[in-house]
Amino acid sequence: MGTTMQAQVGLRSSRYGGRVPPATTLTIGELARRSGAAPSALRYYEERGLILAERTAGGQRRYPRSTLRRVAFIRTAQRVGLSLEEIAQALSALPGNATPTRADWARLSAGWRPRIDEQIARLERLRDKLDGCIGCGCLSLDRCALSNPEDEAAGRGPGAAFL
Repeated sequence: MGTTMQAQVGLRSSRYGGRVPPATTLTIGELARRSGAAPSALRYYEERGLILAERTAGGQRRYPRSTLRRVAFIRTAQRVGLSLEEIAQALSALPGNATPTRADWARLSAGWRPRIDEQIARLERLRDKLDGCIGCGCLSLDRCALSNPEDEAAGRGPGAAFL
């Protein structure tokens, strides 16, 4: 193997038993495949400052391997109903572009607990009222539990004020 080829794939090392050591960076395709996030989502996360990428001389993105954990953190936080703004705020509390640790997740999730509990309570109230709407089809009742939850828009008059 020539010197140029060794530079491209990494030098072989006895530390890795003669195998090529794992790459220290990932392409956007590799990160997408390993994280389960679409490349477009990764570009959006980068645009929002949630993850960082270095650029090659040709302008291609290269992500540190630690970005896998950061993307897992973002996706998990989204699954529990947090907005990207809330996630960005949480990540900004970490030093530098640090990868969240288990302790970070415990601290941050404890702060989110009241908000998530309220979200669960709202969903339970909606679920309990949903059976009254099945078959109605109009979504324009003054007190519709779907389009006017908790009769919040009563002052706006009848109809689907939020749709």
